[in-house]
Amino acid sequence: MLRSGKQRALAPVDVDVVQSLIHLVRGQKVMLDSDLAGLYGVETKALNRAVRRHHFRFPDDFLLRLTNKEVMALRYQFGTSKTGRGGRRYRPYAFTEQGVAMLSSVLNSERAVQVNILIVRAFVRLRSLLASHRELAAKLAELERQLEGHDAAIRNLFGAIRAMLADPPGPKRVVGFNRDYESPG
Repeated sequence: MLRSGKQRALAPVDVDVVQSLIHLVRGQKVMLDSDLAGLYGVETKALNRAVRRHHFRFPDDFLLRLTNKEVMALRYQFGTSKTGRGGRRYRPYAFTEQGVAMLSSVLNSERAVQVNILIVRAFVRLRSLLASHRELAAKLAELERQLEGHDAAIRNLFGAIRAMLADPPGPKRVVGFNRDYESPG
């Protein structure tokens, strides 16, 4: 169990909050060590110390060390302080979904278990949203394929309608009252 001198206030965590902390790095959905530490109610350095102590549980596909370029890209997404002004001095870790699940075994606390459940639910929700977007994109592509041949048919239909609306050739019949007209019958 992780213990640190400074315990953060443990506010309730919502799945939507967790979902907003998931970032896309190197084509993978990840959570940053500082965000996870905040959710678990521990200091970031204590979380990273526990991860280093159990490094064998975190292979490369569970844990990423961000490059300086990735750190700068993320820094533009949310404000962080500069180095030397109370900010981070080391590149952050980014945990994949499997890495977050492994954290619950390293951070052996009731809070870690509860937060892990919420994090897994957030990842599952994101996965289902992406799947529904893919299905929608596939249906849209199918509809576009079906409508490709309809353009010419619609143009022909409009041409036929215009031809029917056009004035017929020949003499025009006079509309209105005609004195010389005799009624049949």
